[in-house]
Amino acid sequence: MKVSVIIPAYNEGARIKGVISAVKEAKLPSEIIVVSDGSTDDTVKMAQSEGVNVIELPENQGKGAAMKAGVCSTDADVYVFIDADLVGLTPDHVDDLIRPVVEGEGDATLGVFGGGRPTTDLAHKMTPGLSGQRAVKASLLKTLPSIEESGYGVEVMLNKHLERHHAKVKRVELHGVSQILKEEKMGGLEALAARIKMYKDIVTHIK
Repeated sequence: MKVSVIIPAYNEGARIKGVISAVKEAKLPSEIIVVSDGSTDDTVKMAQSEGVNVIELPENQGKGAAMKAGVCSTDADVYVFIDADLVGLTPDHVDDLIRPVVEGEGDATLGVFGGGRPTTDLAHKMTPGLSGQRAVKASLLKTLPSIEESGYGVEVMLNKHLERHHAKVKRVELHGVSQILKEEKMGGLEALAARIKMYKDIVTHIK
């Protein structure tokens, strides 16, 4: 069974090597695809130095477009989506996220933070469905509506799609894993603008 790990990334050069390293050391992935969503830093260079497949989008199109580019580039049986800004990710976390789908225990998984940073743990307790860490059977994605314009609302769109198809989704705790906040990556105003856009995308697809 071919398992493709897709890592959407926008200006994550400072963090992406740690995420790729954890995925490379996991047992279940067959390939790793990094999709640089119009990054202007050294994201592409850092990913290429790890020897993984890298797709470069010419301009920033949003997370949904990056995920679709990764999906369209491979014929995997299982797609795994992992964010590029994770902290504390281990090979075991990656395998734990994939195993239930590969072994037929579920149609998809949802990775939920726990035991990491209080801010990200709380966010996942309140809105676990917005997690970017998940594995999904390819057969379910074949009927997924276009996600290019979904931006940060892609998680909500995917959740609705899985519900409509009565997919069995298993939650997997990613103990000790957390995420770098936008406010830590950017300046105050830039982070605020990015967060507002994220919430706008999410609300748009909740309706």
